[in-house]
Amino acid sequence: METGNSVLSSFGTTIFEVMSRLSDANEAINLGQGFPDGNGPPDVVNVAVDYIKNGINQYPPMLGLPALRKAVASCNARFYDLQTDWQTEVLITSGATEALAACLFGLIEPGDEVILLEPLYDSYLPIVLRAGGVPKCVRLKPPNWKLPVEELNNAFNNRTKIFLLNTPMNPCAKVFSLKELQTISRLLQKHNVFAICDEVYEHLVFGSAEHVPLITLPNMRDRCIRIGSAGKTFSLTGWKVGYVTASSHLLSCIKRAHQFLTFTTPPNLQAGVAFGLKKSNDYFCSLASELQCRRDQLALGLEACGMEVLRCEGTYFIIADYEATGFGGNDKEFCRYITEKARVSAIPLSAFYCDEEITKHIRFCFCKDEETIATAILRLKRHFGC
Repeated sequence: METGNSVLSSFGTTIFEVMSRLSDANEAINLGQGFPDGNGPPDVVNVAVDYIKNGINQYPPMLGLPALRKAVASCNARFYDLQTDWQTEVLITSGATEALAACLFGLIEPGDEVILLEPLYDSYLPIVLRAGGVPKCVRLKPPNWKLPVEELNNAFNNRTKIFLLNTPMNPCAKVFSLKELQTISRLLQKHNVFAICDEVYEHLVFGSAEHVPLITLPNMRDRCIRIGSAGKTFSLTGWKVGYVTASSHLLSCIKRAHQFLTFTTPPNLQAGVAFGLKKSNDYFCSLASELQCRRDQLALGLEACGMEVLRCEGTYFIIADYEATGFGGNDKEFCRYITEKARVSAIPLSAFYCDEEITKHIRFCFCKDEETIATAILRLKRHFGC
């Protein structure tokens, strides 16, 4: 008799855990897993600390603290002119991954098809499968990651229930254009499909790129679920505070799943995030501009080592093609090689495909301080003789 669930057991240990262990064993600089240097904004942290001492440390409401739900609704209006009812259309979750699980468990019936865009965040596929969904993967290809309209159109049919959109997109750092979003919108309406929109990197967009939530497009208000993350917005990934915005008829399904997953989220962390979401526009602009500087610093260093750096419009991540370095192995072998020999870790892009397509591309994380990135570049340059 099998002792574990066959779906989840088939995935084994995540590549992030594997590479982090290897990084630790070799005392490498970990540019694989997406956690920032530092400890988040001190004022946000202090609000959470103060709440522990002076707040109510019992179960908060299942939907989340009213202060945070109001703050999420306010940000929807402030940044996107999206009007939402904080009482019936906002849910607080224990991170964006729990939000994804609650959405998929709450909306999918066994046999429903879910369209996923590759390369994709690693939790999407196991959650879809465990919920009984049937994944239909549509592949975006480097170096431009253009939306393949014909292939996407062919993926829709009368069994399609959900389209999962990640923008800005991890791992390929793509921000979907308005034209691409309009194409997706037309297909959703044509086939009567709902969209789960993973927008955790919404405030981490660079240059001329602009994040447009799909839910703000015409006729999308009642068809889209929007997911955000305090971990990414405030560089507090360990807090695991996420939020869901959706019309009340959709949120009623999602909250039923949420109540049996985590039920609620630590109230002190919710209080800290509620405070943080009220910060001035200067904070959100400086967050993106500082990350853009680190992106440029890492990109120049990787190019100096002979790698081709692909366009990065947002997120914490940058994709590099290592073929010109002369290394003959696959992306997993290259990541192990530079971790052991150069003592710098990255993640193979193949980990982000449904069938682990082998590529010559790897993902680096740049949400680190200037010194960390400079040291990583120096190690790579020494190893490759640059």
